[in-house]
Amino acid sequence: MSRVVSITGASAGIGRATALRLAREGHSLVLCARRRDRLDEVIAETARLGARAVPIVADVTREADMQALVAAAVNEFGRLDVMMCNAGFGIYGAIDRVPSDDMRRLLDVNYMGTYLAAQAAWPVFKRQNQGHLIVISSIAGKRGVPFMGPYSATKFAQVGLAECLRAEVEGSPIHVTVVFPISTETEFFEVMTRESGHATRARGPRQSADQVAAAIARAIERPVPEVFPHRLSRGLAVLNAVAPGFCDRLVKRWGRTPLPAAEGTELAEETEIAERTGSTRRTGGTERTDTILRNAEAGAAVSTVSARGNGDIDATDSARKIGTNEARRS
Repeated sequence: MSRVVSITGASAGIGRATALRLAREGHSLVLCARRRDRLDEVIAETARLGARAVPIVADVTREADMQALVAAAVNEFGRLDVMMCNAGFGIYGAIDRVPSDDMRRLLDVNYMGTYLAAQAAWPVFKRQNQGHLIVISSIAGKRGVPFMGPYSATKFAQVGLAECLRAEVEGSPIHVTVVFPISTETEFFEVMTRESGHATRARGPRQSADQVAAAIARAIERPVPEVFPHRLSRGLAVLNAVAPGFCDRLVKRWGRTPLPAAEGTELAEETEIAERTGSTRRTGGTERTDTILRNAEAGAAVSTVSARGNGDIDATDSARKIGTNEARRS
């Protein structure tokens, strides 16, 4: 079924990858970004794929721009089926090193950008009695990681908004989905370096923007409350719920330690070469982390099945045991 999909932050990264994926599937698109030249490139690519797409140069922090984005979709296609709130950026650093003005900018783009886009689309969804709001959060919106406090706070805020809206329309043809990507191979790293004034050394698993886009496309076809494009990352959310102290020690390995800009550039180049050649190295610590998360995810799945069969069974019991056992081993 062809849908009308609006995407903010569509000129790069996950937004661009999703636009191209949906274009291949025959959906109609209304693409929003601030950079006209980059937006025009994506529009040209979607046209080559046979999709009908409308470019809207807009700023997600401006209410009038988000209202205009939704109006453009309705005027051009007669409806809006999906609003994907994707625009965002990151700043990393200790809380005493991130200026309050930078924190306000993060809130304006990452949270208020989502809020204003959802606010503009919501009346259309209610009038149509159908629609789908997709919020691109982050695994940092499920569990904080060292030096990611400012960014993580905005991602948690997105999740809180989405959960409230989802509860409001539960049982109706209006859906709300939150997507929780892990570190994704986009220009996010370069933007973070520029905005923060320093690079960071990040550990842990990574994924491509195309992998995230594929997960989003599946959620559009079959709406679900939450999407974890990297399957094992769901285990982190479960583990944090049942063993938060152990999870603190686990995620400390993934903390983004600030680096001098020059060293960060060298690291980025080394990572890019490794990814191109397929020689990305996996450490024993990363493999052990994957095992822990895989066990936590399996425990959550078993618990969910058990809970469905017996309402008296605690749905997190198996996951709690896994978290406790792993904590004892550490």
